[in-house]
Amino acid sequence: MRRAAFAVAAGAMAVSLAACGSAKESGDKSDGGKKTAKGDDITVGLLLPENQTARYEKFDKPIIEKQISDLTNGKGKVEYLNAKQDATLQSQQIDTMITKKVDVLILDAVDYKAVAQGVKKAKDAGIPVVAYDRLAEGPISAYTSFDNVEVGKTQGEALLKALGGKAKSGKIVMMNGSVTDPNAAQFKKGAHDVLDGKVNIGKEYDTKEWKPENANANMEGAISALGKANIVGVYSANDGMAGGVITALKGAGLKTVPPVTGQDAELAGVQRIVTGEQYMSVFKSYPQEAETVAKMAVSIAKTGKVDGSLQTSTVDSGTEKGVPAVIVPVVSLTKDNINDTVVKEGYYTVGDICTAKYKAACDKAGLK
Repeated sequence: MRRAAFAVAAGAMAVSLAACGSAKESGDKSDGGKKTAKGDDITVGLLLPENQTARYEKFDKPIIEKQISDLTNGKGKVEYLNAKQDATLQSQQIDTMITKKVDVLILDAVDYKAVAQGVKKAKDAGIPVVAYDRLAEGPISAYTSFDNVEVGKTQGEALLKALGGKAKSGKIVMMNGSVTDPNAAQFKKGAHDVLDGKVNIGKEYDTKEWKPENANANMEGAISALGKANIVGVYSANDGMAGGVITALKGAGLKTVPPVTGQDAELAGVQRIVTGEQYMSVFKSYPQEAETVAKMAVSIAKTGKVDGSLQTSTVDSGTEKGVPAVIVPVVSLTKDNINDTVVKEGYYTVGDICTAKYKAACDKAGLK
């Protein structure tokens, strides 16, 4: 995995950390109830939160599975379940993993509070839990994600740049993520840190389940309340919701869509950026995040702690302090750096992006 594209954001890594420590100190914090060293014959439970967002099936799952296989000489197994955005189902899936006696559990929580009891049950059963992408409550043993406050700041800064001198000439609509996702609150905080006092926020929504159709309905309400001509920009926390927002704006008869932010570098979002319908997205290296969590999980399963060679910082997770963590930096994705981000890192080929519908826009953007 190339790291060059992320160097510009390396300074962001410390922003949301509760504390910092050496890799050795951090690794020694987490035994997760696993004291006995094991060989390569391990079983890793993998619980992902939903399948609405393309990343989980396209990047996270296959990369984690491959990395675990590589790290265990092909002997490690992965037990995988997807909660399909259902917190109750995910709690049941934790029970299933306990019953199967997995050696370690990678958990991307649907609802970070609702999983706390399940995390405790897993630890009591001797199964350490690695929180992945979202910082779950309960006695987790490790955590890896992106600097989520920095994500919001990156989105807010891009929106201000797009607006320029028009920042206060009208109203901004803020389309935040789901209240059940702790990342959404951090994205929102980062965005407010940048935008407050520099724009006029006309309407703000916490979008249920991150669903594009809910963002679409919220945006239609904002257009009705504010008037389409008065909306100069939209902060959207991810690409899926950005699609719903843009559909609503176009449906209201706007020929030129105001700047709309996003996140995740989904293919549809990148294509909208090429055409100018969406201003930006946040590019996050899911391969780097997935590889990291696999390394942490295998290390904990085999030795009871995070390998000190990982560049480990620490976070606090409510009940636990000094949890070993790896925070992956992010990059603002615009039309100008598509080649240097998603194409260079192998997310998509130019052919994936530049289908017949987008060929003219791609040619104009220099994507060939």
